[in-house]
Amino acid sequence: MFTKSIRWRLQLWFAFLLICTLSGFGIATFEVYRTRQLRQVDERLAPRVEGLARVMRGPQFIRGGRPPFESGRDRRGGGPPGSFDGFPPYTPDERRPPFVPPWEATNSAGGIGLPLPPDLERLLGEDQQGATYFLVWNAEGTRLHASTNAPTDLSRPPATTPDSGPHFRTRDGHREAYDYNREGRAVLVGKSIAAEREALRGFALMLVGAGLSVLALGLGGGWFIASRALRPLQDISATASRISGGNLAERISVADTENELGQLAGVLNSTFARLESAFAQQKQFTADASHELRTPIAVLLSEAQTTLARPRSAEEYRETLEACLETAQQMRRLTESLLELARFDAGQEKLRHEPVDLAEIVRASAELVRPLAAEKGVQVHCDLAPGRVLGDEVRLGQVVTNLLTNAIRYNQVAGEVRVRTVPSATNVVLTVADNGPGVAAEDLPHIFERFYRADKSRTAARGRTGLGLAICKAIVDAHGGDIEVQSAPDAGSSFIVRLPQAAG
Repeated sequence: MFTKSIRWRLQLWFAFLLICTLSGFGIATFEVYRTRQLRQVDERLAPRVEGLARVMRGPQFIRGGRPPFESGRDRRGGGPPGSFDGFPPYTPDERRPPFVPPWEATNSAGGIGLPLPPDLERLLGEDQQGATYFLVWNAEGTRLHASTNAPTDLSRPPATTPDSGPHFRTRDGHREAYDYNREGRAVLVGKSIAAEREALRGFALMLVGAGLSVLALGLGGGWFIASRALRPLQDISATASRISGGNLAERISVADTENELGQLAGVLNSTFARLESAFAQQKQFTADASHELRTPIAVLLSEAQTTLARPRSAEEYRETLEACLETAQQMRRLTESLLELARFDAGQEKLRHEPVDLAEIVRASAELVRPLAAEKGVQVHCDLAPGRVLGDEVRLGQVVTNLLTNAIRYNQVAGEVRVRTVPSATNVVLTVADNGPGVAAEDLPHIFERFYRADKSRTAARGRTGLGLAICKAIVDAHGGDIEVQSAPDAGSSFIVRLPQAAG
């Protein structure tokens, strides 16, 4: 199913984030644009409703029997001195008829009349197409005045704090501004916002189109980037399939080693290289083990067949049995060495880790091989400084004995073997050096490999299995140390073992 694909999961997640981002940006942009449009309408309605409110406030001062100002120009209005918001100057005259407010007078047509200052009348009459309308209500909610295009069913707006400034609302495709004075009279100016709404719809369509374009571009780019990013995974999968088919030499092509997938490919290539090397070693090991076991088995079969071919004396049977016994012991040593290496390879060899003096181990091993050295006429010289290491005494003794035995066997007649232990800051260094024929340079890199013999004439018939140095290296590695060899033809060989020093 496509939802199990990493590419599709990344694509769906990216699409979700992109849609959320574009939606949020589009909504915020639309709201900003809508607010600006309404603000522009409000800026046109505000002076109209404020002008009507001034007209509604004027007569209340006149009715009180005093002019709003004693003389001079009105501070809020634009009329002549002594006037108020365009109303005629107040002149006290007892012979004049009582004052009648304009909204209580009726015109000849029976309608409600309201005298407006010229500037306000011009402001309200700017829209000749009837887009702007206005209404006036008294405190009881009765309509006092209305423009010809005002809605007939429009009721008085909800009451607000008197003289608190214009309030705005949107109603049925109209934007309206209204205000109340202290006497409870209300004025309202409204305007159709059909043009603004049409502009908003166009702007919304433009936002949707731009959003869809960005979404399509983003999804296409995301698909391309995801494909490029996941292509190394496909290469890794294909390469792993070919390797599992038996082509161990196959490697992943790494174009960019700096990114995470490049680093992963590098690690996998290293792993594949180690696997190839391990399989090659296993193949070589199997071939060598088969070869090493074939010789003693052939000897056993040959001795047995020869002996049974005709009747023989007791002495001849005894010689045959001794030859078979020696061959069987050789096979036993070989199989034990193989099993020992197999346990080290599998990490199943249990070693004791306790503080031991490496100098004492070397001294005991040197005493053990002195009969062999005397037989070969080799002198063993020891220069042993105490050095405590953390390890298995038996296994370390096996390493030292093996190195001393090799130094004696592969030495010259009347040769010398020098053994030293030197503690350092962190390690204890063991050196076993001889003055024998040495090892050729081309053989040094392979000296610790299993079944490898620098001298091809040294066969298993002489009791050598070619596993001694490999076992020494496995034991030293298990103790966290290292072993190396320094040699040259006719200059002797030196095996150097470094083991971590025990704390305290």
